[in-house]
Amino acid sequence: MESITVQGVEVPRLGLGTWRLTGDDCREAVGTALDLGYRHIDTAQVYTNERQVGDALAASDVPREEVFLATKLGPQRSSDDVLRTTEESLARLGTDYLDLLLIHWPNGRPPGSPPNPLASAPDHAETLDAMNELVESGTVRNIGVSNFDVDQLDAARELSDAPILTDQVQYHPFWDQQDLLSYCRVHDVLLTAYSPLGHGGVLDDPVLERIARRHAKTPAQVALRWLVQQDQVATIPKATSREHLEANMAIFDFELTETEMREIRRPSTYETLKGFLKARVSG
Repeated sequence: MESITVQGVEVPRLGLGTWRLTGDDCREAVGTALDLGYRHIDTAQVYTNERQVGDALAASDVPREEVFLATKLGPQRSSDDVLRTTEESLARLGTDYLDLLLIHWPNGRPPGSPPNPLASAPDHAETLDAMNELVESGTVRNIGVSNFDVDQLDAARELSDAPILTDQVQYHPFWDQQDLLSYCRVHDVLLTAYSPLGHGGVLDDPVLERIARRHAKTPAQVALRWLVQQDQVATIPKATSREHLEANMAIFDFELTETEMREIRRPSTYETLKGFLKARVSG
């Protein structure tokens, strides 16, 4: 599995996202992913599947130190809440340390709401102080944020003594993150792309279909390759079946041309919302 080094930390370019994976489906997906060679697993307190992720890690023959394991804080913001819920996450995951702990959402933004480019950067001082305490104790090796815009990320970096390793955000061919990505490249912050297939919207896109035929790949593989071929980007697509997990891994044996990279990037709020609504309807 190809990795990227950011701030001296090696992170697998491709991981498994577990949003909306629960119960046996989650255990089986994580277990299969580890068996296939995935070494980057992402979860969150609000996903309510940390225990299932931990079960799969415990059942796997893969040594814990080979897995880059990330989880995200829930909506609590007090220092005591951060310390307490992180300990609870560790217990559910069956591990004594996290490779990455993230703030899931900026203050004042409810989960699931769209980013607001006019929002002021919130004060996360208390949360970050607690996260820094966890880094100092060795319980957490790296910290990051999720769904932060450039101003919010910049504010978090100023507030934290420990480096902000990554900003985990929605990023795919139809959702523009060029301003954030430029900032990340300047400051050596990893951009971790979730929903990399645009909630399935890329699967029947004519441009991606044409490029996929040229490389004997699928549109999904082309979209994932487009992400990992960019400097300072990793991605965490969700997958459940062995077939899809294997297909997602098969993106490191071909390369897109510069022209193809430009053709694929077509920011479109319409296409993003269409894919999101289609995914909601199909369940």
